[in-house]
Amino acid sequence: MSIEQSLLERAGNQCELCGSASDLSAMLVPPHAQLTVDTGIVVCDTCKSQIDSGEMDTNHWRCLNDSMWSQVPAVQVMAYRMLKRLSAEPWAQDLLDVMYMDDETRKWAESGAADDDREPTRDSNGALLQAGDNVTLIKDLDVKGAGFTAKRGTMVRGISLTDNPEHIEGRVNGTRIVIISAYTKKA
Repeated sequence: MSIEQSLLERAGNQCELCGSASDLSAMLVPPHAQLTVDTGIVVCDTCKSQIDSGEMDTNHWRCLNDSMWSQVPAVQVMAYRMLKRLSAEPWAQDLLDVMYMDDETRKWAESGAADDDREPTRDSNGALLQAGDNVTLIKDLDVKGAGFTAKRGTMVRGISLTDNPEHIEGRVNGTRIVIISAYTKKA
């Protein structure tokens, strides 16, 4: 029996996070390098795409109220990581407060969640910005040292994120500049 088949059997042919029975696939829970029955979970396309992209439908993740109590450590780890991403939501913070994991599982969960503790980069409307997104400037910006003004309405394609969640980098008039994310709108 393959690892994927073993995982599907363990999961009862359902997503181990939300319970969906459609479009299922096996997913490795980092930082492990090899998919095994102990290091993998079964997820649906909806959960997988939101885990990978970082764009979260908060109502979808209310399912963690049930899956966080799974007896499978890998499921507990992923539930914990998703709740950490959603910790700005009061209900998610409440679930984190009552979630129990043994010490080894908690170390695993926290080892991959270090990057998730960073503040997300958001535009002027609060939309989550990711590397590679396109944004539009909502204000004329004087570009110091380059001798030009980046005009309102200018499209900045393929942005890069910085260590500071308030700043992004992008190319305007052929020059790579740092832009305050609050002066942008996701395109």
